[in-house]
Amino acid sequence: MFNKGKNDKRTRLIIFGLMLLGGLAALLAAFVLTLDKFEVLQNPNAVLSCSVNVVLNCSTVMQTWQSHVFGFPNMLIGLVAFPVLITIAVLGLSGIKFPRWFLISSIIALFLGLIFSYWLFFNSVYVIQVLCPWCLVVTTSMTIMFSAYLHFNLKENTFKFSEERLKAIRYFLASGYHQMIVLAWIALMVILVFLKFGQALFAQ
Repeated sequence: MFNKGKNDKRTRLIIFGLMLLGGLAALLAAFVLTLDKFEVLQNPNAVLSCSVNVVLNCSTVMQTWQSHVFGFPNMLIGLVAFPVLITIAVLGLSGIKFPRWFLISSIIALFLGLIFSYWLFFNSVYVIQVLCPWCLVVTTSMTIMFSAYLHFNLKENTFKFSEERLKAIRYFLASGYHQMIVLAWIALMVILVFLKFGQALFAQ
């Protein structure tokens, strides 16, 4: 029992630690993008620090309709949402027991945010054909945060699976397959970017 409790505490530390790091990275990206957006509004010809070349160029992405889907800059959503995720991570690290309704509603909200970030990612790669480096940080952070939070919810049986199914899920999680899938997914996204842009990513 002691070892089980110690392992659970360590798992919780890793899960919410990853969420905290992901939330901080995403919030930093949203903050920098907000500052850059103000600079672009004041000077449309401004050269931003994240505008590396023709492919990696925040300025170009900011001037597309995809950068303000809901009528305002997308990064403002991050300025509101990421502090909430950081707070959840801090509370999780403190050992608080979340009510089931909160876990379900927050994982759904995080999933919707993940879908939105990947919609923007694929638009950047295949429609706009220009990448925003800070947006890539947000997409990667969202992936890590969602996978970590999903891991926690599955382990805690938030979705009320049967005992037999829960046993299989916990075995799957303990075997490290979840982490392998997440790493493989991130690697696939990197491969898609390189297949699309190739050496142009490193052009000056």
